[in-house]
Amino acid sequence: MYAGRVEADFAAAHFLSHYHGKCERLHGHNYRVRLYVRGDTLDSGGMLADFALLKRCLKAALAPLDHTNLNDMAVFMQNPSAERIARYIFEQIEHALPACNIKPELLHAVEVFETPVNMARYER
Repeated sequence: MYAGRVEADFAAAHFLSHYHGKCERLHGHNYRVRLYVRGDTLDSGGMLADFALLKRCLKAALAPLDHTNLNDMAVFMQNPSAERIARYIFEQIEHALPACNIKPELLHAVEVFETPVNMARYER
């Protein structure tokens, strides 16, 4: 099994309305997102997936989140947790991969880091 990973960042604000503690107040993060692909076969160039194309796809998925208040997005139901953000990004990338000339079945996981040590992962 082959695997690959690309990373990108975005900055956004949010608050967790069902949380009791400091995260229930509006605050921001410089999020780091890791996109993982995996598969059994390589293309004719010896690659699982082109890193440049993967990164372009990832950056496009992150663009609508960058410098926003994530609570304003209905998809997060007023609780944009790292877990929900990871799933949202995974689904956005999954739909965008064909346009990036990448097979959607290669998509394996998305990790969203709120801090260097705190992250959530959504995977197939």
